[in-house]
Amino acid sequence: MKEAFNDGEYGMIRKDPEVMTVDEVCEYLRIPKSSLYRLAQGGRIPCQKVGKHWRFHREAIEKWLKEGRRD
Repeated sequence: MKEAFNDGEYGMIRKDPEVMTVDEVCEYLRIPKSSLYRLAQGGRIPCQKVGKHWRFHREAIEKWLKEGRRD
C-alpha cells in the first residue's frame, strides 16, 4: 500500500492515494474481497460506486475505523 505513484501534471509523488479501489482497501484493512463487498453493498462502510466500480475515500475509511464500527 505504500507504493508511490505520479500525481498528475506536476509530477508530484504521493505514497497513499486519496481514493482507493477495492483491492487497496482490502489490503489496507486486511480483509477478503467478499467481506468488503458485503460491507459496501450493505451500506456499512463509507464508499460510493463509480459506474461498476466501488471507490473509497481514505479519510472516510480511517474515520470509520476510529469510530470503532463493528459491522
